[in-house]
Amino acid sequence: MPALSSSERRALRARAHHLRPFISVGEAGITTPVLGEIERCLRSHELIKVRVLAGDRHEREAMIGEICRALGAHRVQHIGKILVVYRPRPDDPAQDAPARKTGRHGGAGQQPRARRKATGKR
Repeated sequence: MPALSSSERRALRARAHHLRPFISVGEAGITTPVLGEIERCLRSHELIKVRVLAGDRHEREAMIGEICRALGAHRVQHIGKILVVYRPRPDDPAQDAPARKTGRHGGAGQQPRARRKATGKR
């Protein structure tokens, strides 16, 4: 995976500024369920913040390195206990997207029928 340029990182930091952390990593560290949840968030959002509550600065550096290696993501920023991670969405979204459920109105493309306006007359 090619590294991000400084201008790409700057643009991603600007996009991530208003985000809130999706995941909080506690005392247990990076576990399989935590990696799975980060994977799901990256698949749907591509740019996320992760809050690491445990460890010192060097342990957090190691954790962000582990996350990026395990999930094929880029490290964008690390400030204090907040890590910003980016992984671009796949080119073919239909390949990675879950199947859509059909609602009570049939398929996803169908609109519900319009209701008649009440006129007060019968």
